[in-house]
Amino acid sequence: MADKRLAGGRLDYPGVGATEDGRPPAGFPCLVSQAYLGDGMELYRRVAQGILTWELQRRAGLRVRAESAVVIPGTRVVSGFGAGPFRINAPCEVVWVRRPLAADGPQSAGFGYGTLPGHPARGEEAFEVEIDDTGRVFLKITAFSRPSNWFYRLGGVVTRAAQRHVTSRYVEGARQLAAGES
Repeated sequence: MADKRLAGGRLDYPGVGATEDGRPPAGFPCLVSQAYLGDGMELYRRVAQGILTWELQRRAGLRVRAESAVVIPGTRVVSGFGAGPFRINAPCEVVWVRRPLAADGPQSAGFGYGTLPGHPARGEEAFEVEIDDTGRVFLKITAFSRPSNWFYRLGGVVTRAAQRHVTSRYVEGARQLAAGES
């Protein structure tokens, strides 16, 4: 895989892995979104499986090309949205993964990935499903980022609106996974 990487370059932002510990680097706005998905360990495991196989991104309407069908640290992925000449590709690298535990009880599963050169932003985003001690299941998306260049900085309002839109699509995708929809 090392000589045929899907995307080139290195992670291009400070604070690699910060979405896992919840401390974004200085100067990077952080957004945390959470949505209730339902109840029960079966639902939790179904959503975790979807997150850890890129299905959440696909259900959000993104075109996903990944070096691995399963999310593992170091995997590179290019997500794309838009059409034709208006397609924006967003290369990232997985920086951390948390798999579901075999035991029941409160836990979380998911992953975080960071931007690579060519991404419209510099930063990190994480997708986690959590089950609490009462069996309630939540999707949690954590992101910190800044525009990668002057062009994307100019479109700040549009960029923030696009981020909110894609986040709502992730939530809808997680609800489909929770419901067991094909």
